[in-house]
Amino acid sequence: MKKIVLISCLALSASLATAQSPIKTSSGDTRHGPTRGSLLIIGGSVGTTASIWEKFVELAGGKAHANIVVITAAAGDSSAWDERHVTTIKEITGVSRIRLLHTTSIQEANTEAFVEPIRQATGIYFIGGRQWRIADYYLNTLAHQAFLEVLDRGGVLAGSSAGASIQGSLLWRGDTSGSDVLLGDHTQGLAFLKNSVIDQHLLKRNRQFDLIDVVRSTPKLIGIGLDEATAVWVQRDTLEVIGNSYVAIYNHKTIVNGGHPFLFLSHGQKYDLNKRETIQERRSRREPPPAEER
Repeated sequence: MKKIVLISCLALSASLATAQSPIKTSSGDTRHGPTRGSLLIIGGSVGTTASIWEKFVELAGGKAHANIVVITAAAGDSSAWDERHVTTIKEITGVSRIRLLHTTSIQEANTEAFVEPIRQATGIYFIGGRQWRIADYYLNTLAHQAFLEVLDRGGVLAGSSAGASIQGSLLWRGDTSGSDVLLGDHTQGLAFLKNSVIDQHLLKRNRQFDLIDVVRSTPKLIGIGLDEATAVWVQRDTLEVIGNSYVAIYNHKTIVNGGHPFLFLSHGQKYDLNKRETIQERRSRREPPPAEER
């Protein structure tokens, strides 16, 4: 029964997206990742993790050219006048052109005046909080379309914690009653990463087993669980891990046929989201032979 309910929810979510969405999408040749631009999906508590922030600045065009918009909806109403997120990111990255953008109105997110800063941005950063708030205020709006256009210009969409989960197509822990409800009253993410479900704070909060059932029930989904201070950088269908801990990949085939519920990857390791397998890179030079052979 649990599986039937889950699949029904997914089907309903997909049909609503098709019926209501004004988003213009162009056909591409990727399975999950963006055709152009980059995603930086962070598992929460990023702090001053240098490898993640350096990658964000690089993908946004470098310190001199980056134009960053910080989306604070997930944190609630108080973040409308709280500039600490902008101040902190400026201090960590050295980027000067960073501005806060906040709304609690889907009507406002559908206005050209509100969307204008996004149209100028090279990078977007979604802060943490509750992911359902981002869905409530941005899903299927002009702002949502403008986020996608950042990718089309070769920019980066980044987010931590709730700002990570919202990047998936199936919204995980999106229930307004609390984050312990895995699939609740909000099931649509912004779908920057297509056919995906994303969890965060993975090992810190002992969540590594939570995505198994949903991926087992839904073969098209790729599951990604990120621990804190750890991110995945996605270009097209190539995923690379950045940061201090681990990322878990949940693949229907290996769950059902291989008996492996997830695959752990760490900093520098890559994964092909299309082929759904790790990428084994060739070494640039031969390793020295063992001591006994020298």
